[in-house]
Amino acid sequence: MKTSKGFADYGQYFFGNDREAAYGLFAQLKGDITLKDSALLHIDLMETVNGLPVKIRTICCSLEELGLNSKLIAREIFRLKNLEEMD
Repeated sequence: MKTSKGFADYGQYFFGNDREAAYGLFAQLKGDITLKDSALLHIDLMETVNGLPVKIRTICCSLEELGLNSKLIAREIFRLKNLEEMD
């Protein structure tokens, strides 16, 4: 979220080590990748490399899109976690 002092983190979702699932889900998110400087809300796809967080991609979204994206992320995490328990 963009504030007067820059961007502030306010939430995180963890996919564990399933890179394909994370990339696939990120590709489904609503928003625009070209509005980085003017958008107030960003979702970043992060990856841990050598123990450090690395930003892979960013998508900018409206408040409505953020709500839809949050719902999609929660549903996908729920689905993946339940599939893991079935294996």
